Amino acid sequence: MSAGSLVLASASPRRAALLAQIGIIPAAVVKPIVDEAPMPGEKPRALAVRLARTKLAATMTDGCFVLAADTVVAAGRRVLPKTEEREAAREALTLLSGRRHRVITSVVLAAPDGREAGRVCETVVAFARLPGREIEAYLDSGEWRGKAGSYAIQGRAALFVRFLAGSYSNVVGLPLYETAQLLRGFGWKLP
Repeated sequence: MSAGSLVLASASPRRAALLAQIGIIPAAVVKPIVDEAPMPGEKPRALAVRLARTKLAATMTDGCFVLAADTVVAAGRRVLPKTEEREAAREALTLLSGRRHRVITSVVLAAPDGREAGRVCETVVAFARLPGREIEAYLDSGEWRGKAGSYAIQGRAALFVRFLAGSYSNVVGLPLYETAQLLRGFGWKLP
């Protein structure tokens, strides 16, 4: 990689696609190996910040910009993890049905000169009441697998959202405005 290249510390195809949407193609994408389990009593915002910083530290590359992020979906103080099991996804969607929740993403950037900066973006999302058959149909789609909160707003779950306040791209997985501000702050030339 050439000096000044951007490394994305995330295996999320959504984050890479969001960066491409604003004309940024990372020179490399690295999946940091990080335990994403919350610590006892850890609040959702603190969890997102800790995990993004841990991913950044696990991916440091000399001479490159490194961008890391972590997204947490919170219903009150409860963190809704990425789900792989249908029953856990059903529980999460039932919990979110008819209520508001927060999507919190912490984005951190390290510059080649060692400087680091970060931003936290929070979006409020309100779901309509979801009848059991609608939840089951969504579960049948498989779209929920590996998604924080067990849904993908950029897919079929868009039908669930009756209200959104804040950054839509944050809910997808990377707040683009905040990310661009971090990059600009370190002298990155955006297309």
